[in-house]
Amino acid sequence: MSCPICGKPGNRKLRPFCSKRCADVDLAKWLDGSYAVPSQNPDDADEVEAAMEAALDPRRSDPGDA
Repeated sequence: MSCPICGKPGNRKLRPFCSKRCADVDLAKWLDGSYAVPSQNPDDADEVEAAMEAALDPRRSDPGDA
C-alpha cells in the first residue's frame, strides 16, 4: 500500500503512511478542517458554531446554552 500523502511505499509500523512526517501532515489536515465532510443540513452549521464558541469561552459549559 502506498502512502496517501506522498505516494511512497508505506511503513508497516506507520500504516498506511511511509513516515511520521506524512502521518503528522495527515493529522494536521484533519485538525484544520481540510478533510471535512460536507453536510446539507443547515442545523449542523449552528451546532458547530455553538461548539466552537463554547470551546473558546471557558465560562460556557454547554454548547446548547446559546
